[in-house]
Amino acid sequence: MEALGTSEAINSDIDSSQTATTSVGRQVLPAEDRMAHRNRTVPSFALLTLAWLTTVVIGLSWLWEYEATPGEATTSPRSWPDDSRIERNMDRPTLVVFAHPRCPCTRSTIGELAVIVAHCEERVDVHVQFFRPSSVSSEWEKTDLWSSAEAIPGVSVVWDENGSEAMRFRATTSGYSLLYGANGQLLFNGGITGSRGHSGDNAGRSAIVSLLMNGVAAQKPNTFVFGCPLLGRDDACETGRQI
Repeated sequence: MEALGTSEAINSDIDSSQTATTSVGRQVLPAEDRMAHRNRTVPSFALLTLAWLTTVVIGLSWLWEYEATPGEATTSPRSWPDDSRIERNMDRPTLVVFAHPRCPCTRSTIGELAVIVAHCEERVDVHVQFFRPSSVSSEWEKTDLWSSAEAIPGVSVVWDENGSEAMRFRATTSGYSLLYGANGQLLFNGGITGSRGHSGDNAGRSAIVSLLMNGVAAQKPNTFVFGCPLLGRDDACETGRQI
């Protein structure tokens, strides 16, 4: 019996010096091995977290830069072009908005236009000119943007084949808006959103509403335009679709 007890004690000592096992047979590392494994894991996790945060920061920086970068700056005619086919009202101001029907950034422009009309419907004639290449099939320009513009009371919505009117008014970016007085003189030109694809109070909308309501611009009469290149097909707006 004594020999048997000694044998059991020896076996017990051997077992305690070896790697322990759980009740379900999984290995449990000795304390010093577990500590070494943890020391290796923590730096790896930290590096992965740092890499993820760096990627997020770069992505957000690129997105912010894209949203805050305006379209090409142009100088529109100071007087209404004589050869324009757009009907200008001789008794009150005329607002013309040039738009690409497939530019996602322009949704906010149409929304801001609705706000302007809601405040000043009886004080201005509004025309939305949607670019349409002659090479495309009919109805190409009839997107949700077209439908949204048509839904605004009193707004005239037409297609601008090959951007002929846009070129007369030197509009190169979707969302470019021009307000001409009853005398045909330019009162405002620029965008009516604060950044690309963002709605809300902005200098362009405020300037137009002030001009129509008070006869003077509360803000500067020209602003940056945020949108896709106007005179292009789908490829002009591919970047915007990815945002």
